[in-house]
Amino acid sequence: MNAFSRRGACPALSAPMQTGDGLLVRLNPVAGGLSPESLIGLGESALHHGNGIMEVTARGSLQIRGLTAESARLLADEVAALGIAVRSGVPVETGPLAGIDPQEIADPRPLAERIRAAIEEAGLTTRLGPKVSVVVDGGGQLNMDAVTADVRLKAVRAGTGVQWRVAIAGDTRSAKPLATVDEDAARDIAVAALRMVAEKGREAHTRDLSERQQASLAGWHSFAPPSVLPDISPSWGEIGSSAAGAYSATDQHVSTSAIGETGRDRSISPQEGEMSGPPSEAAAQLLRRTGRTEGGAVEHHRLPIGLFDLGNTQALGIAVPYGSMPAQPLIDLATQASSLGATEIRLAPGRALLFLGLSDPSSLQSSATTLGFVTSPADPRTRIAACPGTPACASGRIATRAIAETIAEQSPELLDASLTMHVSGCAKGCAHPGTAALTLVGDENGAGLVVDGTAKALPAAYRPGYDAARGVAAIAVALQNARHPGETAAACLARLGAAGIAELYRRNQ
Repeated sequence: MNAFSRRGACPALSAPMQTGDGLLVRLNPVAGGLSPESLIGLGESALHHGNGIMEVTARGSLQIRGLTAESARLLADEVAALGIAVRSGVPVETGPLAGIDPQEIADPRPLAERIRAAIEEAGLTTRLGPKVSVVVDGGGQLNMDAVTADVRLKAVRAGTGVQWRVAIAGDTRSAKPLATVDEDAARDIAVAALRMVAEKGREAHTRDLSERQQASLAGWHSFAPPSVLPDISPSWGEIGSSAAGAYSATDQHVSTSAIGETGRDRSISPQEGEMSGPPSEAAAQLLRRTGRTEGGAVEHHRLPIGLFDLGNTQALGIAVPYGSMPAQPLIDLATQASSLGATEIRLAPGRALLFLGLSDPSSLQSSATTLGFVTSPADPRTRIAACPGTPACASGRIATRAIAETIAEQSPELLDASLTMHVSGCAKGCAHPGTAALTLVGDENGAGLVVDGTAKALPAAYRPGYDAARGVAAIAVALQNARHPGETAAACLARLGAAGIAELYRRNQ
């Protein structure tokens, strides 16, 4: 067991991270999924060695909390005994249905493995920071659009074949497109970008690359020998190209306006806060600002919840509320899944579990509902990000999960697909580092309300923590009364204004 990792690093099994409730470890199975028996074993280990809390993160990782230095070592031994191989090094992530979704444009796993191998061969693993990541998205029913990454590769149809659209620094909306190329060139550009990042130091990301470096990445494949990884020095990376900014004619999805917009975005932090954001966060970004999508209609982003057709079988998606659950309900759910013939449980971005091979998915879905899991994409809990809070975390000032549950139960009309709400135990904002339409944050004054900001911002109004949900209910009532037909919650709140919302929350204490 190595030394503990600092906050902001990735708390791997070999390097637990200190948090307010003890040490935390994060597991990413090499196989992509777990057997029901393995998940049961991990749950029992969490009960024996941690505080009994398990989490599925926004990026689809499994976390175990409340460990000590000694119990973390014992946990690592038990993970090895269960035969669970966990990934290390630079994350190269694929979708939760990769390789088994008949609606996929291409299976992303072979390209992902080629990129992992190339990263190792180039000696980049130790030179890149712990939050540098790559996404390889084959498309399909559950894509990776909402997951941020330093390098994004997405399969696109090109005539009778497939090419890969390469972009850097963001999710599918905010990332800057570079080129649409074949698999060999996509791998080479991805690794070339990571070489450039490594030259800038372990705190760097692709968002830190200069315009000239980005231009050279966009155009280098047109003059570099195929399947050759360039040895990019800082001077090479700064060299511009006449092909800079050029895109393949087969790329029908890239717009010049998107390129101009993403160049200014400095807020992207790949893998920042594995717990950050509800499952449909990417779909809500534009809605939060305007209440509409680019086409003018309300956008529907598919969550990893419910049934997914895999041809001869189905996958059942069940989400963990707020990404966190006591281990025992997870053990009970995995036990029931095993009895129903489940062959594999895959972790999904959006804090969900996908159960494969079930003989009776509806039976497990019913059991999951009884156990308190999220089994419907319409569940208002999918719109709330909440950290453990008190009493689970020593840093927490308010009972975040109890507040979130009350809001979801009493004010569901406030939580449509346009709006993200964050309930944070303290100003660190671990559950959702980014901006949320409404943030409740605990401090010495109670539960503060931040409108269209982060947990680190100065609250505009306060209520006692135990009474915070009542203040939110007042906002929900006002929204119901003021909302225009077809208007989203986010757009209506924007009309009400931050000062008005703060007054609604503060009133009647």
